Amino acid sequence: MKGKLKAYRFPIILIASIIIGSIIGLIFGKDATVIKPLGDLFINLLFMIVMPLVFFTISSAIASMDSMKRLGKIMGSMITVFVITGIFAAVFMLVATVIFQPGSGVDIPRIKPDEVQEKMSFSEQLVNTFTVPDFVDLFSRDNMLALIVFSVLIGVATGLTGEKGRAFTTFLTSGSEVFMKIIQLVMYYAPIGLGAYFASLVGEFGAELIGDYAKAVIIYYPVSVLYFAIGFTLYAFIAGGKKGIARFWKNILAPAATSLGTGSSVASLPANLQAAKQIGVPKDIRETVLPLGATIHMDGSCLSAMLKIAFVFGVFNLDFSGIDTFLTAIGICLLSGIVMSGIPGGGFMGEMMIITLYGLPLEALPIISAIGIVVDPPATMINVTGDTVSSMLVTRHLEGKDWIEKSPA
Repeated sequence: MKGKLKAYRFPIILIASIIIGSIIGLIFGKDATVIKPLGDLFINLLFMIVMPLVFFTISSAIASMDSMKRLGKIMGSMITVFVITGIFAAVFMLVATVIFQPGSGVDIPRIKPDEVQEKMSFSEQLVNTFTVPDFVDLFSRDNMLALIVFSVLIGVATGLTGEKGRAFTTFLTSGSEVFMKIIQLVMYYAPIGLGAYFASLVGEFGAELIGDYAKAVIIYYPVSVLYFAIGFTLYAFIAGGKKGIARFWKNILAPAATSLGTGSSVASLPANLQAAKQIGVPKDIRETVLPLGATIHMDGSCLSAMLKIAFVFGVFNLDFSGIDTFLTAIGICLLSGIVMSGIPGGGFMGEMMIITLYGLPLEALPIISAIGIVVDPPATMINVTGDTVSSMLVTRHLEGKDWIEKSPA
């Protein structure tokens, strides 16, 4: 019993700090924002580390692979898992929206957006997503996919170089270990940083979560918690049986709490990599799946996209029924949760896609955007923890059903 408490000690401390911070925010209201810099410090430290961490983890994982065939298997299995879990998330929310009908009877004024973003062609968007015009631009987190492409190329080139690239492989592996150690050091500050951040968030916005969007929020939060509890437990069981469930729930609280506090899948990546390591996911799988998952795998975004679609149908008194409507909605959710999520400004593009494909008026954009804001914390938590359990499923596919018996916890 004492050993179990010790294993859960840090996640319990994180959750306690979030609860204490939230209570402080409720008591002191907007005065609690005075301690916001303590939370900003924690988030800035994570963002400061995450770019070199992504580079070293991906490039070292690929460079250290015995063959490029292994990389192909990981990527193929990963994409399959991402699509299947995305469809499951979309259908999960679809059932809830059909039952509870968000937006029905809600009177939201049709206010036009204050500004329309500059239009960019699809080919230009692709180029700007996967490449940058200058090497220094790779160091911006706005260009995460470009950095991932660069890291993959470095890893492949190093692996293909053979014996002459061995020293560089050692450097990349060493860099990965060093930055993981930095993460461990930063996480000691996490209870203070997360507590302060939640205090300022609750103090500033707590009272504004009621109103026209209350029903949508009331639907999304329980559904996301149910998906988190039921869906991820099922995935963990498929990946590793009862032991897979035990290891998942033992290690997932730290990245879940970090994602709730930071609101960022990328900022939660360090804690997520550590959790996957403790679960026993092999190094090459976790260091390939998790960084990619942080940008192109968003189960929480699939859930919220379905809610946005159903909500806006209700607001404009449209009929949200029929197989064609549902299949189109699921397709949009997959695009929003897998393709669009990796593009800078992907959330806005996903919302524009909803409006365009369904022929809705432009006034629907701010209405949908407002939903995205209020459901963002649990959506991010689902996004982050979905990457962890996906890495377990990929391991199950590549290593066999007894992988969890072989891997140390």
